[in-house]
Amino acid sequence: MKIALMDSGIGLLAATAAVRRLRPDADLVLSLDPDGMPWGPRTPEDLTRRAVDVARAAAAHRPEALIVGCNTATVHALDTLRDLLEPALPVIGTVPAIKPAAAGGTPVAIWATPATTGSPYQRGLIGDFADGVTVTEVPCRGLAEAVEHADEAAIDAAIGAAAALTPPGAGTVVLGCTHYELVAERIRGALRRPGAPPVALHGSAGAVAAQALRRIGAAPAPDAAPTGSLTVLLSGRAGTLPQAALAYAEGRLLGVAGTPTRLPQSAHTGAR
Repeated sequence: MKIALMDSGIGLLAATAAVRRLRPDADLVLSLDPDGMPWGPRTPEDLTRRAVDVARAAAAHRPEALIVGCNTATVHALDTLRDLLEPALPVIGTVPAIKPAAAGGTPVAIWATPATTGSPYQRGLIGDFADGVTVTEVPCRGLAEAVEHADEAAIDAAIGAAAALTPPGAGTVVLGCTHYELVAERIRGALRRPGAPPVALHGSAGAVAAQALRRIGAAPAPDAAPTGSLTVLLSGRAGTLPQAALAYAEGRLLGVAGTPTRLPQSAHTGAR
């Protein structure tokens, strides 16, 4: 079994971890775009062109499924990618986990990039899935970029700024960018308030990984032998994981290209 994942940068590591957890025997192809990242500030047309190139590079390795491990690329490029690649190659998008977050009934905050915050796409998801729960959209300026470069000071500053914009009554936070799942515990710590229960965080990695297996008719096999290989593509070129990936548990456990590994369980829910 071979599953590919694509993103402009290392935000796809959260979904990679979830796939490896479910199927340690799966061969993985990670297709990144260091020549074009970050994708967020690009126009939808330009982003879609970059995403198509990255997807084609991954598809050349003949995976059975392709995960778009990026919320912004899902917003702008998912339909184009599906028109181009399906039905031969199932394409799974990543969306904010608003529905399961709202199921708890407490006010919800959605942390997302400025490009996604307030977008018609995200507002549509809130209208469809929030089920009457109060939702606050929180733009996280600079957080994805800080995580991408493993810039500790910038990560702390961006998390602190987003936490200050998060209403005290929000009991649940949706991590609306895949990069944020790599620093989930730091986000949880920044949102901790004296006397209040810990804030529940909802990411998308687990649901995306499970949906990829469903699309190809494969069952989870978490106890399978950890024989899966890892191939890394950098703007279509063979490469290795960026050094910054090793700042996170997911990246350290993946190690170098070709090293089979077992990864820990990651956060919950949100696929398309």
